[in-house]
Amino acid sequence: MPLNIVLVEPEIPNNTGNIGRLSLATGSTLHLIKPFGFELNDTRLKRAGLDYWQHLSVIIYEDVNQLMTKHRDKKFAYLSSHGAKNHWNIPFEDDMFLVFGKESVGLPNSIISNHQEELFKIPMYSKHIRSLNLANAVSIVVYEGLRQMSI
Repeated sequence: MPLNIVLVEPEIPNNTGNIGRLSLATGSTLHLIKPFGFELNDTRLKRAGLDYWQHLSVIIYEDVNQLMTKHRDKKFAYLSSHGAKNHWNIPFEDDMFLVFGKESVGLPNSIISNHQEELFKIPMYSKHIRSLNLANAVSIVVYEGLRQMSI
């Protein structure tokens, strides 16, 4: 039941390292879209991913268009605090792409406006918080997907 985790322009190496470890643990493929806020040989990235990084399936893209063109026949879900539907309403399926924005600003406006039907959020129950940590958000969504697909 593999999923595809997509990080659009990730900025924080520790988050990407943790998400890499999660990808390996869940049998998911990690897709990274440039530019990055770090180098792929960053020690913080490797430390967060521990010694698992070498076993991880990672695909790198120059931009979002390259990802979309290569996988145009696949199902996508986009995660954003601007989504109207909750993440547990995603119609999860094998080989689906789960797309997350960068830590500072989330998904680009072009993705948000062009994919309203596939735009989902993780509900937050406090008015004092804007967003969750990216690694936590990815974990929540991926494991919900695995749970639903295993029923």
